[in-house]
Amino acid sequence: MMGGLTFMVNDKMCVGILRDDLMARIDPQIYETSLQRKGCREMDFTGKPMKGFVFVSPEGTNSRNNLSYWIGLSLEFNTKAKTSKKENRRLQNKHSKVK
Repeated sequence: MMGGLTFMVNDKMCVGILRDDLMARIDPQIYETSLQRKGCREMDFTGKPMKGFVFVSPEGTNSRNNLSYWIGLSLEFNTKAKTSKKENRRLQNKHSKVK
């Protein structure tokens, strides 16, 4: 979808890598606050910012603690995030064929 490497957790996009940046899917309620952290910026892959998705440059992931912070936020939100409707249909069709 984005020309990078994406890691899925529970069939939902969680984190990814695009060039040198980490893409993190975070809780939209902490989106504005997260933009204040070093290296973090809006994910504007399509030219329009996507609330709940951020890019973090290497300066924001340059230590184990910094990287763990972003991955932790993404994993925490993953439990609340919804699977896309399109993905749900694909999974339902896959499971119905197995029966």
